[in-house]
Amino acid sequence: MSEMSKTAIILANLGTPDEPTPSAVRRYLREFLSDQRVVEGKGPRRLLWLAVLNSIVLTFRPIKVAKLYASIWEQDSPMRRILDEQVAALQRSLSLKHVNPPDVFSGMTYGQPGLTPRLQELAGKGYQHILIIPMYPQYSATTTAPIYDQVAKFQLGRREVVDIRIVKSYFNHPLYIQALAGSVRQHRQVSPGAEKLILSYHGIPKEYADKGDPYPQQCHETSRMLARVLDLKDGEWMTTFQSRFGPAEWLQPYTDKTLEKIAGEGVKNIDVVCPAFTADCLETLEEIAEENKEVFESAGGEHYHYIPALNSAGCFINVLSALVNEQAGDWLSKSDLHNEASHGA
Repeated sequence: MSEMSKTAIILANLGTPDEPTPSAVRRYLREFLSDQRVVEGKGPRRLLWLAVLNSIVLTFRPIKVAKLYASIWEQDSPMRRILDEQVAALQRSLSLKHVNPPDVFSGMTYGQPGLTPRLQELAGKGYQHILIIPMYPQYSATTTAPIYDQVAKFQLGRREVVDIRIVKSYFNHPLYIQALAGSVRQHRQVSPGAEKLILSYHGIPKEYADKGDPYPQQCHETSRMLARVLDLKDGEWMTTFQSRFGPAEWLQPYTDKTLEKIAGEGVKNIDVVCPAFTADCLETLEEIAEENKEVFESAGGEHYHYIPALNSAGCFINVLSALVNEQAGDWLSKSDLHNEASHGA
């Protein structure tokens, strides 16, 4: 990278523990669940939550969650391993298109590698331009907004701010929809016969949506666009929400309750895809692929298929590459662009 055009891309995901142990999970959950973007509340409500978090949640939950992580851990957390693969694949893709490609890095809002330390590292190395691409296609104040918060705090401490851009969302990007559609089609070529496609998104408390979080609308729009591209009829697909936490009402319909209901109604064969997850993690590999499969089969279902996240598949790397060109094209010298036709683009 030439000194005159130091541009960096950060692929940012939520975070993961350092190890599948109660102590590591406790450190991660303390950082994650202490964020007021994740668990909202001020004054007495905030104090009550912190008391519950430190006295109950961080005492008991890490033991259970650590066991779940251990069941999917392969040398490292799946999320961090896949994020590294996504970084390497995007770097290769950009290197084919640019003489002086931007450098690609990973970052986590919580845990390692931390987003704020990454920003400090890049600024120290002279990067004048940084594009952050969240690994959440649908925007939520609980996921994407904390990235904005960390960037704002980082900039606040600098005399000369870094030119930082954040891709707010890409829930309706044509290439993203096509990538999802391609993954469903590829699966159904091998395992045909599903009566329904369940599109399961990570949930948020209903209160947050009622206050204006656009996340549920963006999820439903992703589902409608995907169903349209796949030419699915109304009764052949459903949008649901998973991973609720605590006693409050979350976005509905709930994935587990829906699976139980449709199995009881006689549906025997389903496919499940999680469009809000661009990397497989605890919520997909354990909760969806294992726990919810048991829910469906216990209620009378027979064939349950989880369609993996896009991960580092070429179709998703094409999405990321397109976002780089759309959001940071003016940072990249046009003279650096290779003739795409010569690379089979």
